[in-house]
Amino acid sequence: MELKKLIHALDVLEVVGTDDVKIAGIQSDSRKVEDGFLFVAVRGTAVDGHAYIDGAIAKGAVAVVCEEIPSLSEENGNPSGRNVIFIRVKDSADALGKLVSTWYDNPSDKLTLVGVTGTNGKTTIATLLYEMFRKMGHKVGLLSTVCNYIDGEAIPTDHTTPDPITLHSLMTRMVEAGCEYAFMEVSSHSIDQKRISGLSFDGGIFTNLTRDHLDYHKTVENYLKAKKKFFDNLPTGAFALTNADDKSGLVMLQNTAAKKLTYSLRTLADFKGKILESHFEGTEMIINGREVVVHFVGRFNAYNLLAVYGAAVSLGKDPEETLIVLSTLHSVSGRFETIQSPKGYTAIVDYAHTPDALTNVLNGIDEVLNGRGRIITVVGAGGNRDKGKRPLMAKEAAKLSDQVILTSDNPRFEEPDDIINDMVAGLSKADMERTLCITDRMQAIKTAAMLAKKGDVILVAGKGHEDYQEVKGVKHHFDDREVIRNIFNS
Repeated sequence: MELKKLIHALDVLEVVGTDDVKIAGIQSDSRKVEDGFLFVAVRGTAVDGHAYIDGAIAKGAVAVVCEEIPSLSEENGNPSGRNVIFIRVKDSADALGKLVSTWYDNPSDKLTLVGVTGTNGKTTIATLLYEMFRKMGHKVGLLSTVCNYIDGEAIPTDHTTPDPITLHSLMTRMVEAGCEYAFMEVSSHSIDQKRISGLSFDGGIFTNLTRDHLDYHKTVENYLKAKKKFFDNLPTGAFALTNADDKSGLVMLQNTAAKKLTYSLRTLADFKGKILESHFEGTEMIINGREVVVHFVGRFNAYNLLAVYGAAVSLGKDPEETLIVLSTLHSVSGRFETIQSPKGYTAIVDYAHTPDALTNVLNGIDEVLNGRGRIITVVGAGGNRDKGKRPLMAKEAAKLSDQVILTSDNPRFEEPDDIINDMVAGLSKADMERTLCITDRMQAIKTAAMLAKKGDVILVAGKGHEDYQEVKGVKHHFDDREVIRNIFNS
């Protein structure tokens, strides 16, 4: 593609050299640059792409998009001795998404694309929308924490929201596969880092906002602003659907040009729900005046289902058909996943890794148990992440459980015992009397199983769908569900 056509969508501040050149590919990673490529120098959180301009040119880059043009000597000062075109822009991260979108012929314009953002519930909502629309006869794409899908084809994922090049590549494959819709999780990191630049959204859903990712955003206010930016940028003609019961819910709608819609369990809303009865097999609900039985447990899941229903109706689906399909859907892998013990107690595996998510799951269990059994919670916290939430996680677990076992999660490059000590700091003397600290996660789960009696519930929280444990930069196979089934079958 001609460089002139590629940069047409950018707000170019300066061009050094002629833009009458053909580009063979686009990269923001200098190690992946090939002959004839355009290199985009992005300022990241850990590294600055501007430091790798020389390396990209040496590998064959013929053009560079950057925020600062490097000092030029003869032949543009590059080590390869060839002429290179420099395009200066205000924000190269934003430019990357727009460039890649143009390169792939704007795939998101050919899909009905809906983004889901918030602290908790993103994976469940995006995945259930994907499953619902497939059941309605559509070809659909999904971009999520658990796995990406191009209709029925699974594509492994490493990030909640991929980098712009991967993102637009996947969407191009969705278009080529005949997908009409795409649903994606939109993380706060991806909004802040402009990984979603160049995408054309037809709708946005906000779930809730509680403490998370403060190792990155530093303050809750910054975290909120990142989420809000997504809605601020939605176009006229799109819809913005928000949780009216969350204190940040209506904030998301303040400056959006999209159609403003709400869902709620507590107040008047466009999509209103009420829980009638809960049990471990599911929940009886009323949604917009119609009764429905769903295979989900807990108020937090009731909110997720309201968001799914609201989004489907907002996309033109018949309300009655939507409720019928909603009643056939099942929980996402590793989200309130129940495993029954032959001894009469229940184990629940859930991805809850924030204080609020843990509270939601424990409240959901308590609603069903209604005092008829004990709750034993096995929980840890990830290493090299927001340390401030560790004591809060332990405090919530102790407040809502009869027995707590603190253990290792993904320690990454931290010592597991140090993480557990940070969690213990949130516990009172009385809490500690009901708390065990067992660093080895397998032993912690085995201990919980030994303590459980008929009618009890073991919650194993934090890892959910993950089938590994990351220690010192190495991922070792570890699956909570597999461990529990092995214990139950032994």
